[in-house]
Amino acid sequence: MTTLAADLTHALAALHDAMAVLRRHAAGASHYEMKPDGPVTAADREVDALLRQRLPRAGEGWLSEESIDDHARLACARVWIVDPLDGTRAFVARRPEYSTSIALVENGQPVLGVVGNPATGVVVAGGLGLPVSVEGETALPWPRPRDQALSVLCSRSEWRRGEWRQWERHPALQLLPCGSVAYKLALVAAGAADATWTFCGKSEWDVAAGAALLAATGGAFWLPSGQALRWNQPRPVFPGMIAAGTGLPERVARLLANGTG
Repeated sequence: MTTLAADLTHALAALHDAMAVLRRHAAGASHYEMKPDGPVTAADREVDALLRQRLPRAGEGWLSEESIDDHARLACARVWIVDPLDGTRAFVARRPEYSTSIALVENGQPVLGVVGNPATGVVVAGGLGLPVSVEGETALPWPRPRDQALSVLCSRSEWRRGEWRQWERHPALQLLPCGSVAYKLALVAAGAADATWTFCGKSEWDVAAGAALLAATGGAFWLPSGQALRWNQPRPVFPGMIAAGTGLPERVARLLANGTG
């Protein structure tokens, strides 16, 4: 049996190799195909194969956006939940807002998360009972701050669709659009932003690593409906999510409930 610290070392080594693969692909042309939920590239598939080879050990399950789902994972106490390339649209568009996300879920709870952004070199890693480490520069180009305002990362695609208009002029918020929900969650856990949320459906592979990182830092991750979080489910999809950094969950929940900060 491994310790969680050893699992973290194991995951970080695989993450850095995955980031190297993505940098190699980013240096060339990004050919892609369209799936029902968006584009997929050769980079997605290569990183998926690499991580599937590197991460699961005997008796451990696997769930990845780019792998055919094997429901044998449902009987596993430990499951690796991975998004090889979160933010494929940003990757194709050459925006530095994509990431690789790796989580370890144990007995239905995310206990370890590592998220890396190859374009910036930022890596956020940690687990329950372990310190959260941050590699690279997480400073973000926030708009001019408002006094006591919460800094909130919002989905770039939702922003373009106008789904954040109700919050744009809110005096208690400063907003910054950003791709990759996994990266947004990692930045909140790292203290580079106060919160992020979406009311669009998200898969477990999008958010499991971020949820583990938030738990490790004393932040919070919850569902808009308030229902209990259950991980490694037969249909691994959540109806949106809300995340807040250390000391901020009550303030964020209050703001979303009634529009006040």
